[in-house]
Amino acid sequence: MFGVHPKSIYKVNGPKKFYHKAEDNEVLEQVRSVISLRPTYGYKRVTAMVNRLRFTLGHSKINKKRIYRIMKMNGLLLPKSEVTRTHTPTGKVMTLHSNTRWCSDCFEIKCFNGEKVFVSFVLDTCDREVISFISSASALLATDIEKLMLKAVRYRFSDYKTPRTIEFLSDRGSIYRAHSVKNLAKHLGLKSCYTAAYSPESNGMSEALVKTIKRDYVYNSDCFSAEVVLKMIKGWFEDYNENAPHSGLGMKSPKEYLLINQR
Repeated sequence: MFGVHPKSIYKVNGPKKFYHKAEDNEVLEQVRSVISLRPTYGYKRVTAMVNRLRFTLGHSKINKKRIYRIMKMNGLLLPKSEVTRTHTPTGKVMTLHSNTRWCSDCFEIKCFNGEKVFVSFVLDTCDREVISFISSASALLATDIEKLMLKAVRYRFSDYKTPRTIEFLSDRGSIYRAHSVKNLAKHLGLKSCYTAAYSPESNGMSEALVKTIKRDYVYNSDCFSAEVVLKMIKGWFEDYNENAPHSGLGMKSPKEYLLINQR
């Protein structure tokens, strides 16, 4: 009659009541053990880490909705952040097969004492593995990008030549567009590709990795000086490759994804 559903008349406003299972306390301890080491993880990544732990213990998997409920009941959920897109996507970076396209980017880490660490990396746009990286307390040069490329090709193929042409996507920075870098890329079997001018989102996968490294590792570490940070960077990338769940990989880490798809 008034356009209001009858059920809404009898609805009682108040805190939502959650049901409780006998095993919830055990799961809660497993959730806390994950969050204590990875405080920036949301419930989906926590679910992946808890299930990985339960697998080693011979226990059954836990549904992500159950993890959400347990974390909600105990005030362990991260505050929701609104994602607002202010740009129009210019292309698709992800590929269906490994070693089809690699992407690269550079970023800075500001230390507590005012020093800076400069980092560059190569990422596979399919399996999301950080293939190689280079770090320095001084600004990176074209020669550093050359070393980065050599390390990446050597790591993936145990040789200094790719079996087929691989796209190498980067921004339009001068160290990527240097003649020596482009010549070396061609010799290694890499095809240099660049994002559109003033369009960093065209290399969105690299931008996302930079945010992940800073959020999950840099901001949770004691980055007092460049010397301290340089010692930690290798461990950060190794942990990302071996342990960090990725939504684009079915909540598997890059190493897990590669292991499954190489069988």
